[in-house]
Amino acid sequence: MFNIYILKSLKFGKYYIGSCEDITTRLKQHNTGKTKSTKRFMPWELVYKESFNTRSEAVKREQQLKSWKSRKALEKLIKEYF
Repeated sequence: MFNIYILKSLKFGKYYIGSCEDITTRLKQHNTGKTKSTKRFMPWELVYKESFNTRSEAVKREQQLKSWKSRKALEKLIKEYF
C-alpha cells in the first residue's frame, strides 16, 4: 500500500503533504530532523491519511492536494476525516 498524508506542525501550525509506503517510519523521519524541508517546524503530528494500491495513484492524489493552495480546503478535508 502507498499512502498520502498531511502533517501539522504542533509549534507553528503549518501543514505538510507527502506520500510514502510506511507512515510510521516517515513520521519518525520528520520528527527527528531527517527531512530537510520539515526540520525547522518540528514536532509534527499526523492529521490525515489516505491509502492507495499503487504509487502512481498516491502521487497523483498528493499533487492534487498540493495544488489546492488553500489552507481552508485542507482543514475542511481534515475535519471531515475525523
